[in-house]
Amino acid sequence: MRTLQTSAKALSSKRPALWIGLPLSIGVGLAMYVLTASSIEADSRMRFSAHAQNARNIIVARIKSYTDVLRGTASIFQTSYPLSRRQFRGYVSGLDLPHNFPAVEVISFAESVKDENRAVFEKRLNAELALEQEGNTQFEIHPPGRRPEYSVITVFEPVKPGIKVLGFDLLANPLQAENQTRLREGGHLIASGMPIPIPSGPQRTVLAMRLPIYMPNAPTDTVHARRVAFVGAVGIAFSVDTLVSGVIDEMPVRHVRMTLVDNDPGLDKKRGRVLLDTLRGTSTSHGFFSDRFSNTLPINFHGRRWDATFSVDARDLHTGFEEFLPWLAMLAGFVSSMLLYALFHALTSSRRRAIKMAKGMTRELRESQTKLEQSHHNLRRLAAHADQIKEGERKRIAREIHDDLGQNLLALRIEADMLATRTRDRHPRLHARARSTLSQIDTTIKSVRQIINDLRPNVLDLGLSAAVEWQIAEFRRRTGIACELVAEPKEITLGDHAATAFFRILQESLSNIVRHAHATSVRVELTSTGQELTMTVIDNGIGLGERERGKAGSFGLVGIEERISILGGAFLISSTDGEGTTVCVSVPLHGDGAPDATHSGADAAGQQAELV
Repeated sequence: MRTLQTSAKALSSKRPALWIGLPLSIGVGLAMYVLTASSIEADSRMRFSAHAQNARNIIVARIKSYTDVLRGTASIFQTSYPLSRRQFRGYVSGLDLPHNFPAVEVISFAESVKDENRAVFEKRLNAELALEQEGNTQFEIHPPGRRPEYSVITVFEPVKPGIKVLGFDLLANPLQAENQTRLREGGHLIASGMPIPIPSGPQRTVLAMRLPIYMPNAPTDTVHARRVAFVGAVGIAFSVDTLVSGVIDEMPVRHVRMTLVDNDPGLDKKRGRVLLDTLRGTSTSHGFFSDRFSNTLPINFHGRRWDATFSVDARDLHTGFEEFLPWLAMLAGFVSSMLLYALFHALTSSRRRAIKMAKGMTRELRESQTKLEQSHHNLRRLAAHADQIKEGERKRIAREIHDDLGQNLLALRIEADMLATRTRDRHPRLHARARSTLSQIDTTIKSVRQIINDLRPNVLDLGLSAAVEWQIAEFRRRTGIACELVAEPKEITLGDHAATAFFRILQESLSNIVRHAHATSVRVELTSTGQELTMTVIDNGIGLGERERGKAGSFGLVGIEERISILGGAFLISSTDGEGTTVCVSVPLHGDGAPDATHSGADAAGQQAELV
């Protein structure tokens, strides 16, 4: 049952992760699709804008070239006025309009004629026509009617069948009167913006541009001077369709629709006249892309604003790869997101498992550390207990030797002394043997006394200061090394266990000096602050190297450190090669002048009860 519950929990924990990763991956895939589609659309718009700008520049360049044709024609009239029809025809023929300027429908000259000069003008033109055509042709201004002045077309090239504009008065159209005035008085090129009807040929928009012609060398710096010097206007009519044709075909994009609109009012005061509309297709919907791209660019047609609008279906700008790329990006985004999420889920699961394992290991380490600390504590208590037992045994053995063996030896000495006294006069030889026995008994008593002092000096019962003084005196007597004691205060009240430990530490320190230090002087300091008792042993020996401290089989310093740890004190050793060694130990003092048994673990009865 527990296994089934565990499996159910595992499945329930994995299922939400899968359902979180799946919509996240779908969202990333859709975002990649939209971003890629938007990027492709932006790039397509930029490319289409560049193509439209290039087409607009070509149209502007063509308008300029046709304007140059008009200005060149005006220059011919300015330099060779009056220009005969034959000369004009030769000039136009030299331009080779069908090849160089195919949009030009006709180049014409309209002569300005006052009504009083009409008869003379018509007679002159009839004479020129009769001479050129070698026949009788009646020239007259049309439409008929008398007007104050006329702007009569006297020459136009090339001549097209069915188009009869020779002798046509442009001022017959009331809308042209204002335009003619601006042309004459302004002295610059004008475009009326009115389409010119073409009676034959395909339906197309034809516009005209005109330049004023003044008498050669006549002043034209004022309006009045221009009115007097004005003799007519030269103009060209061109087809907008032909002008633009080829520009769209040369674009690297298929099915481009172009709309050309004149947004300035014409002579009829109408605005927004559509000059051209290629009308090549309709808009269609295509995925996330826009239906159509459109770009409107302005064209300055001699003061008139034209707006050229280029539009194209979005699909005509995209290659097959660009059509497929958003879907590929969506698939890549979905797959990569799923893989990353799976990796993230795996790493998260591994991290959770690692954390769980680490927590388990940490718990085990803490338990092991607690057990180790408890074991270390028990070992220290055991060591303290063993040390107490050892000191107790030493004390017991010393007392037994003193009480039993010492008393027996003393009694034996008394008997031997009495024997020696009695045989001194009567039995010299026996007396000598009695004195020898008495001497051996004295030597044995000294040995017993030394053994007792080694086990536990009786001087310890007199206090730590007395024991330290006695030990230093013994050290000086046995080794001959100068040893100085500085005790402050003179009397130190300390528990028996702590006093014994201090005495043993002093014995071990002096023993190390004798065996290893090669010192010539030693200084022992006992100081108390009321809260802490400190003993410092300083020698001027060869010092204690790093190797000596960790030397195998050397337990002197280890024993000192353990004794101080049991008392709850501190141990410090400092040494420099060739400059001696300093050993410093200190233990805390309490109200009764003895270390606290709870800190030092020195309560032998309690520890023995616990251990037993």
